Amino acid sequence: MKNIIKYALAAASLIVNYSCSEEFLEQEPSRVINTDQIADAASKNPDVIRGTMTGIYALMFETGTGGTTGHDDFGQKGYDIFADMLSSDMALSVSTYGWYRASITEYQCTQDYTYTDNYQVWRYYYRIIRSANTVIDALGGNDIVPDLDENKYIMGQAKAIRAHSYFYLAQYFQKTYDPSEEILPVYDDLLDQNGPKILASEIYSLIEGDLVSAISLLNGYQRASKIEINQDVAKGILAYVYGAMGQNDKVKTLTGEIISGGAFTLMNEEEVLGGFNDVNTPGWMWGADITIDSGLDLVSWWGQMDYFSYSYAAYGDYKVIDKALYDAIPADDVRKGQFYDNTASARYLQPNFKFYDASRVPFGAATSVVADYIYMRVAEMYLLNAEASAKEGAEGDAKTSLKAILTHRLPDVSYVDALSGAALLDEIKLQTRIELWGEGKSYLSMKRNKETRTRGTNHLSFVGVPISYDDERMTFEIPESEIQNNPFISTQNN
Repeated sequence: MKNIIKYALAAASLIVNYSCSEEFLEQEPSRVINTDQIADAASKNPDVIRGTMTGIYALMFETGTGGTTGHDDFGQKGYDIFADMLSSDMALSVSTYGWYRASITEYQCTQDYTYTDNYQVWRYYYRIIRSANTVIDALGGNDIVPDLDENKYIMGQAKAIRAHSYFYLAQYFQKTYDPSEEILPVYDDLLDQNGPKILASEIYSLIEGDLVSAISLLNGYQRASKIEINQDVAKGILAYVYGAMGQNDKVKTLTGEIISGGAFTLMNEEEVLGGFNDVNTPGWMWGADITIDSGLDLVSWWGQMDYFSYSYAAYGDYKVIDKALYDAIPADDVRKGQFYDNTASARYLQPNFKFYDASRVPFGAATSVVADYIYMRVAEMYLLNAEASAKEGAEGDAKTSLKAILTHRLPDVSYVDALSGAALLDEIKLQTRIELWGEGKSYLSMKRNKETRTRGTNHLSFVGVPISYDDERMTFEIPESEIQNNPFISTQNN
């Protein structure tokens, strides 16, 4: 383990951002080992390249990985909050310190390319991509299958995380899936620096190819921890990709394989009220084991969301469930109990009983974050399976998958049997929003299902305003720095 950490630290210095500045154009910094050296070492000792992959996973929860010192810059979970707020399912009901208010909840950054949040999203995912390319190049390149099984598994993980990053970029920077639209530059090699926007069809082809390859490469892989991508997680990512592309038959197949594999069990009533703080929860497919060594505190997802942590959720920046969505949860649904229901309190509808530090010390007292981060759970696969089945006309399968979840949430799920057609699909979409609230998946569902959302009464802006999935305000802008520094982008944007 010490060797893995050592190599991770060395390789982390290779993880740089795509930019045309002199600093980032330097191909072989003299202070670090280069990719040829990594490749040579990896052929003899997989710990070298495994350490680089460990460094990539760390980027997903470290602060500042979006290139800023902002208190909303803390990796993947930071963009999960962006997404939930843009979708309107997460409301900012009290704003004392100002985080998220103007730029996200008032849609200012998505209409003005000079806002830092655009750069932050862009920089984070391209940094992950650059890092994945480091691993892939060191293992021989995109078309190589490594000889050593350990290196084969690492190659699979690198391709999957690269695909995951391109998928999120495509979701955040394109209104809806249009294969003929030029949307983003693609870099699949470390020699790539600046490039033009290319067709969404080509980007999605790369994403699909990476994930199909990853699923093959990860066959038989037994991961050491859930922060690593295994075959089921790669299938889950690909299911989301196919859902965005409208290929529902493939979504149904992939999610069915994950469900029937039986590696994960749906969270029960006790677990859905248990804080969502333990990566070892059987229903979690992918997540990060956060420890004191992770160095997270005020600037973290928990700091922004957890009433019991010493940070914003305790002291005046309240993120709550949209009032209209909360009202749609039946009174006898256990998930109704995830939210603070004291109407006399300014904290009304905070997720105090869904997301909380396990110690639950008096509010705002937990200064060091040790609660874990969730990236994917098996409930998502049941909901995707139900949705795809309904769209494919397999209503019996859709009801089976939906009822599998609701059996753990409601005392009586027989009402589902009477649903059909649009009513069944609408119920699946509603249950997706309820089940996955605060987990960053509502935005993906909104775009995938071409929905319009109307904000409830507890938002600070745009109350009662319907926002369509393809509204200009729902996608980020290519950031100012990219337009200035990438001559291809600046030309295309003129």
